[in-house]
Amino acid sequence: MDQSKEQRILNTVSYNAVKGNPEGVLGCLILDKIVQETDPSVVLELGTYCGYSAVRIARLLKPKARLLTIEFNPEFVPIAKEIIEIAGVNDKVTILEGHSEDIIPQLKKKYEVEKLDFVFLDHWKERYAPDTILLEECGLLRKGSVLLADNIIYPGAPEFIKYIRNNKRFECTNYPSHLEYMKVDDSMEKAVYLGPDSE
Repeated sequence: MDQSKEQRILNTVSYNAVKGNPEGVLGCLILDKIVQETDPSVVLELGTYCGYSAVRIARLLKPKARLLTIEFNPEFVPIAKEIIEIAGVNDKVTILEGHSEDIIPQLKKKYEVEKLDFVFLDHWKERYAPDTILLEECGLLRKGSVLLADNIIYPGAPEFIKYIRNNKRFECTNYPSHLEYMKVDDSMEKAVYLGPDSE
């Protein structure tokens, strides 16, 4: 076993999935439901990892919708690219390699993003709050933009929760979940942006 966990994930997907079939790469509920309800045209994912969530989201997007996903670890990027290609959703997904705090301010000019409809936060938990603030400061959120943050209890994102729940610009909903493989309670937090004037 000289391979990393991420390489083993890729090998499993490559061996078991039918190329061009996103359902073959996946096998979920809250994320899917919120993506379908939001019906986004422009999506930002913070934390690509191996591409699992990117595939989950991209398979639900309407034609011409796009997903930009940020990953700072250069070892994960080629693995995610291959998994996204195996799933057949690479036409909708663009992986941006680098740190979120560097890429978010470039989204409007460099990546032609006017506003984000949906943001999935699944990267370093201590970046959830500062990146949410940065999204606001860069004018990337519109009234009705949806943020969905994963793992807010374990490992936890207390500063993010404090920020959005005490901020009249966000309407929040909590979705309890359970990390089966660790026997740990967790939850996801949905925050709908109500606009800059909702004080």
